[in-house]
Amino acid sequence: MTGSVASVPRQLTGVLVERVVRRFGDRVVLDRLDLRIDHQELVVLLGPSGCGKSTLLRLLAGLDKPDGGRIEVPAKRAVVFQADRLLPWQRVLRNVTLGLHGADADDRARRALREVGLQGREKAWPKELSGGEAQRVALARALVSEPELVLLDEPFAALDAITRVRMHDLVRDLRRVHAASMLLVTHDVDEAIALADRIVVMSGGRIGTEHRVQLPAAEREAGTAREELRAALLTDLGLASRH
Repeated sequence: MTGSVASVPRQLTGVLVERVVRRFGDRVVLDRLDLRIDHQELVVLLGPSGCGKSTLLRLLAGLDKPDGGRIEVPAKRAVVFQADRLLPWQRVLRNVTLGLHGADADDRARRALREVGLQGREKAWPKELSGGEAQRVALARALVSEPELVLLDEPFAALDAITRVRMHDLVRDLRRVHAASMLLVTHDVDEAIALADRIVVMSGGRIGTEHRVQLPAAEREAGTAREELRAALLTDLGLASRH
């Protein structure tokens, strides 16, 4: 028995995952998993390597199919991976216009580059970009088509700590402009707290626990409530100190 992936109309934007199963040989990676993402919600999928986070993201992106269950996703989706996946033989502007149609493609791409702080870099080659700049281009390329769902597969994992914080600020700014639902896959507890409306912890191929994050931006960086949430997440991940 195979599962189904359906695109849903605009008024039903968001994500619905019902009892989804994905196997690789005898190994069950996703075991009757349920998940919902509301319209314009940013959900962080948190868990250790190998727990099925990226497998679920690939299913939502349409890059793989479930063996059972049902997935409903918006038709307009975009993915940002850990590797920027820029075409080295194309300049920055052409990397962003990739797949766009219409006479206004260049204008839309320039606007997207302005949104990520890369105005003036349209003619640069990918090899001339820093890691943070390359991921900004990848974000611009994802958002230029105005997707209803943005899937982020550990896109900041390879960046240094300072650049990663700047990218978190950028994501928060972009959310004010783009009315998209977002799913961020990460194994970084601090990143989850910094960005999420809701944090979902995976365990055993299913959703283990969920935490709604209602902290203002300043309290996501420091404070008692943040530390309590961080301790709870570490406990969920089996990483709480035994001392």
